Amino acid sequence: MTESSTQPSSTLLPEPAGAANRRGPFRVGERVQLTDERGRMNTITLEEGGAFHTHKGFLNHDVIIGQPDGSVVTNTAGHQYQALRPLLSDFVLSMPRGAAVVYPKDAGQIVTMADIFPGARVVEAGVGSGALSISLLRAVGDAGYLHSFERRQEFAEIARGNVETIFGGPHPAWHVSLGDFQDEVVRAEEPGSVDRVVLDMLAPWECLDAVATVLAPGGVWINYVATATQLSRTAEAIRADGRFTEPDAWESMVRGWHLEGLAVRPEHRMVGHTGFLLVTRRLADGVTPLLRKKRAKAEFSQEDLNAWTPESVGERPVSDRKLRRAARDARAGRSDDA
Repeated sequence: MTESSTQPSSTLLPEPAGAANRRGPFRVGERVQLTDERGRMNTITLEEGGAFHTHKGFLNHDVIIGQPDGSVVTNTAGHQYQALRPLLSDFVLSMPRGAAVVYPKDAGQIVTMADIFPGARVVEAGVGSGALSISLLRAVGDAGYLHSFERRQEFAEIARGNVETIFGGPHPAWHVSLGDFQDEVVRAEEPGSVDRVVLDMLAPWECLDAVATVLAPGGVWINYVATATQLSRTAEAIRADGRFTEPDAWESMVRGWHLEGLAVRPEHRMVGHTGFLLVTRRLADGVTPLLRKKRAKAEFSQEDLNAWTPESVGERPVSDRKLRRAARDARAGRSDDA
């Protein structure tokens, strides 16, 4: 029996690899994003003979298989859908997950601010559902190296499935190890051999020695933490260690805009706080870090203090009469617009 005769149907196209996985007609096993006429999106995995059912009819997968990316297809009830391959940001927010994912806005910041370059040697922990791993693998490329450490077997399996789904198979640059990062990374990596360290964990300050051991001089260490207390403790531990530069921290917020005719305005909902990013760099051995100079406490004259009035900083004065009326209204339980 020849290989071609084992194919169940002519619609089953050969499985591509690498960049070809993102090009060409839709194939069996691919994820496709369907957008209806009202802008509602659904993501499906194409199966031969499969169907996408809604209360407004169903759409046969065979209608989509073999069509070019960006096609418009019609279901049995005449409703149309725009069919596109999901972008990375779409895939991350819809993929199977066992742990909270690193949002695309933060993954983009990590890749850029940590300077993840093609061919870089990167280690990360923990893997979670693989969202950040996918962005890191895209940045380092096939010739790079990403070693991911995860404590939980089930998370590693979910991440592996998601990575292989979006890349069309195992990525040649990716290695996954189970265990605690601070113990395993020093066994797996040579001292000073890593270009970048990316940590998404509860207590990154516990990994100071491990990071300092494997990170090359000038290498970047970036941390993703959820709370201000984690951020503070990590920063203070880095300062006290003496082998890293002064840490910098920030967060990013994304607000979409509603675009419809002249009704152009910010969306009512936005992706606000998801996490803090803290970045520092490894100093050469034996180097004492520079302490960032702080501005000396300013001395103010009495004249300056006397000038520090509400009016001088732009506040509008409130009359005593208005204050008395507001007090009466407050006691009576009335509002300003009553």
